[in-house]
Amino acid sequence: MLNNIRVHRAIKNITQAELAELINVSRQTINTIESGKYVPSTILSLKIAKVFGVAVEQLFVLEDID
Repeated sequence: MLNNIRVHRAIKNITQAELAELINVSRQTINTIESGKYVPSTILSLKIAKVFGVAVEQLFVLEDID
């Protein structure tokens, strides 16, 4: 799963640590999500989307699985 979290953080000018604090996770969790090593739960995805004021589909994109 690909994501645009890093781009949205840059637009909003917040660090991984600041985003982590806003959604009550560790900075390392944000880092692993951004790097594609961890796929967040639905609840966590919704929390991230709420911080940026966008739909979940604007943050996360399924890769083609052909």
